[in-house]
Amino acid sequence: MKNVVWVTADVHYTAAHRYHPNRARFQDFKPFWEFVAGPINSGTFGPSALDMTFGPQVKFVKAPPEGQANLSPLDGLQFFGHAAIDGKSGVLTVSLRDLNETTLYSVDLDPEG
Repeated sequence: MKNVVWVTADVHYTAAHRYHPNRARFQDFKPFWEFVAGPINSGTFGPSALDMTFGPQVKFVKAPPEGQANLSPLDGLQFFGHAAIDGKSGVLTVSLRDLNETTLYSVDLDPEG
């Protein structure tokens, strides 16, 4: 399969990960993306260490400072994701945003690549 994108929710930070067989322990797969977005109204905490089975590369992450867990929504670390497909080109644009709708990270994914 190609053009696989994972959308991960029910987490307490936001991130974009690119997985590639050249960095992976298991190498029989096509590269893929994972977008992490959350919470919309919950305590926040940072990510755990990534498993290297599929060779993840952190392209973006926004989380509370290390050692600060379960911060209140009032601390402003609430996130959501937005995805849109251009009807002509088929390009998928994924953006990770904060509650003010500020785009923190964005990437265009070409359906051919």
